[in-house]
Formats: sequence, structure tokens, C-alpha cells
Amino acid sequence: MRVTRLFNDFFENEKAGGLILICCTVTSLLLANSTFGSGYTHFWHSAFAGQTVEYWINDGLMAIFFLMVGLELEREIYIGELSNIREAMLPIFAAIGGMLVPAGIYLLLNYGTSEQSGAGIPMATDIAFALAILSLLGKRVPTSLKVFLTALAVIDDLGAILVIALFYTKSASMVNLGIAMGIFGLLLVLNRLKVRNLIPYLIGGVFMWYYMLHSGVHATITGVLLAFAVPFGNGGHKSTSYILQHWLHKPVAFIILPLFALANTAIVMNSDIADTLSQHYSLGIALGLIVGKPVGIFLVSFLAVSLGICKLPSDVSWKAIIGVGFLGGIGFTMSIFITLLAFDDQTVISHAKLIILLSSLAAGVIGLTALRFILNRQIEETDE
Repeated sequence: MRVTRLFNDFFENEKAGGLILICCTVTSLLLANSTFGSGYTHFWHSAFAGQTVEYWINDGLMAIFFLMVGLELEREIYIGELSNIREAMLPIFAAIGGMLVPAGIYLLLNYGTSEQSGAGIPMATDIAFALAILSLLGKRVPTSLKVFLTALAVIDDLGAILVIALFYTKSASMVNLGIAMGIFGLLLVLNRLKVRNLIPYLIGGVFMWYYMLHSGVHATITGVLLAFAVPFGNGGHKSTSYILQHWLHKPVAFIILPLFALANTAIVMNSDIADTLSQHYSLGIALGLIVGKPVGIFLVSFLAVSLGICKLPSDVSWKAIIGVGFLGGIGFTMSIFITLLAFDDQTVISHAKLIILLSSLAAGVIGLTALRFILNRQIEETDE
């Protein structure tokens, strides 16, 4: 199986970034519930340039994260694991199952309530966390399984982007949206004219973000649009897209996502944890991530292979797919991001974040334990 250098770099950066995210999350939770808790949480909500620090991270810096996601998606489509439609079908179907089943479980428990808008929360997979957990298994993990999880998570990100754009857009200002799309169209023209210099694309991206921010459509979508406007060329080391993606890897993994984790996991624990866990939206998130993800990923993948639409890699078993399915239940970044868009009540947001953390932890532990056992058995059987 072809594994590009950029994929290896991507996997290593995501792995390290995921481990840092874990450290940031634990640190943030400890600080929020320490004697410094009041000052710590106040810092993220303090005013800066007319908005809170948390706002600029979630609506500003996360646009750069989505730019990175868009560049990764573009590369996968053009020359990566999604470029061969036959090979891409398995993670595509797996991702579809991993989004629809959790959303269905959530809606089953919350339809008709004020929290039904949270159906997108358990649909998400955090690629950094998932790959970080997979990396703990070391060299026993087949490359095809790493590629499968990476492709699944990238497609999952695309699904989350579409969900945000379609279902979490509030009243839109057509004038600002029109200006933003006009800028996007101009950048596409520059692409067609073979303008390779990054500067006009980055400047255009900033203006597009500004007008998108004031349009009602979430501003982070700008990052994805900009990614597909940046010239891809042949995807080589000297291509504009490769240069930008390579440059963004470390700032996104080691600065932007850790800041997002610190700002959004400053959750103060209280004594009514049992009440929090019993809420319908809490059950929807927990069951969606812990049960819906692995069930959806496995069932739809199995159906697609059984129908002859795609095939399972020779060195990957169905048991391993189930194990990876649990890792797909690590929602974190995207789940928290969608939570901020889905709910207005700060108490519900805080409770939902806590459930996301607990559910992601449970899914990660189950996935890691299952895969360790499954892969060890495969190695033993091979050696016999």
C-alpha cells in the first residue's frame, strides 16, 4: 500500500499533538477545579478587542485549523487514500455509518426537546486524539489500519464541516455572504491563472473570514474554502498547497488545538454529576460516541464489503475494525466545537463538554484495550 511521506509526517504530528491535547485537557480541568479556578476560567472569558479570548480562539484560530483540515482533505482526494475510489470506499462507508448511527441514537433520545440540535455532537471523531491512542500500540499496528483510521477521520471531518454549514448556520446576511463568496470566486480565478504566490490567497482568506464572520455562516468554514482555492498543482514538495500544509502542521498541532483544549475544558465539576449523566442529551452524546460510533462503522463497512462495493485490507480483521470503531468515538475537538454551535444555555454547554470528555475517555480506553488484545492475537497466530 502506498504511504506518502506527508502521510507519515501527518501521522507523527497528529500523534504528538494528540498526546499534548490530553495533557492540556487534564491541566485545564485541574486548574478549573483548584483554588485558582475562578481566575483561570475568568481569563478565557475576559475581553479582548471587543470579544472574549475564548471567542477569538473558537472563531478565529480555529479557522486556521479548518484550513489545515481542508488541505488534508484536498490531498487525500487528489493523490492520497481517497484518490482511488475502490480503496476509498471502505473508509467512506465506515465514516457514513459512524456519523448516521450516533446521530440517530441522539435524536431517538432527544427528538422534540430543546436539545435536539445537539445531534451533530456524537457524529464527530477527533483525529489527533484517535491517532495518539492508536500510536500507543506501537509497531504492531498494520499500516493499512492507520491509513483506514486516518481516512475515516478525514471524511468524518468533512461530514462535520457539512453539518456545521447546513444545520448550524443562523440567520444569514446575504450581503456579507455574497462578498465572502465573491472573494472566494476571485481566489479561484487566481488559481486558474496559475498564481502560485501564497500572499494573495492568505490576504484574501483574511477578508473572506471577516465577511463570513458577519454573514451568519460560521467563520471557520472560510478555512475549508480557502484550502480548495490554494493551488494544488501536482501535490509535490514545491506546490503551494504542500508548502502551506507543511508549514501549518506544527502550529495547528502544538499551538492552536492546545489553546482550544485549554479554553474549552475549563469545566468546574460540581456535586450533581449524577443528574448531569441522567439528562437525555447526556445519554445521547454518551451512547452515540461509545456505542453508535463502533456499531455504525462496523455495520456499514461490513454491509459494503458483503455487497462487493469495497474490500477489507488483507492484514486487517473485522475485530480490528470494531476496535478502530471505538477510537472513532473519541469526539473531543469537533464534538466540543459543535456543542458551542448547538446550544445557547451555558449550563447545558458545560455539561455536554463534560460528557464528551468522559465518553471520549471511555471510547479510547475500550478501543485501546480491544486493539491491544486483537493485534497481539494476530501476531501470535502469524508466528505459529
